[in-house]
Amino acid sequence: MSKKALLIIPPERFNEDELFKPKEELENAGVEITIASTVAGEIIGDYGGKATASVIFSELSPTEFDVVSVIGGSGTNDHLWGNQELQDFLKQAYNEKVLVTGICAGAVTVAKTGLLSGREATCYPVDVQKNELIAADVKYVEQHVVAHGDIITGDGPQGAEEFGKALVKALR
Repeated sequence: MSKKALLIIPPERFNEDELFKPKEELENAGVEITIASTVAGEIIGDYGGKATASVIFSELSPTEFDVVSVIGGSGTNDHLWGNQELQDFLKQAYNEKVLVTGICAGAVTVAKTGLLSGREATCYPVDVQKNELIAADVKYVEQHVVAHGDIITGDGPQGAEEFGKALVKALR
C-alpha cells in the first residue's frame, strides 16, 4: 500500500502509546510515515520516550498525505489545542479529502476545528477533554474508536492499537 500518513505530535510530552502503536500498525501495512510537530528535532514524550519530528507541519501541504493524525499527550493540550495554524491545516486537509484523525487530546484538537460539529467522537474519558468536545457541539461517545468515513477519533493509550487498525482499514 503506497499511502502516506502524517503524524503530528506536540513539541514536548507526546503520549508514547498513542504515537508508537498506530505508527506500527500503519508501517506494518506499508504506509509511509512522516512525524511532524511545531518544531523539528528530537521530542521527549510523557514517559521519557523519544521521537524525531523530521519537519514542522506548517511547511507541508496536507495534500501530500492520505491521512493526517493529531497525537495526544499532555503537551497536546498546551501546544496544539489553541494552535490556529494547525486548525487551518486540518480544515484544509479535510477539504482536500484527506482523512483527518486524532487520538486522545488529538481528538479534541480535531473537534476544535468544527469539523465534527453535530457528530459523534471519542477522546480520553476525562472531563477536561469531554467538555471541550461538548463545547464544540460534538457528542462524546465512550468507546476506543469512533470512525466516520472522513474523520476518525480515538480515546487514548488503551485504544491506540485499535485506532491504528482503524486508520489502516480506512486507507484500504
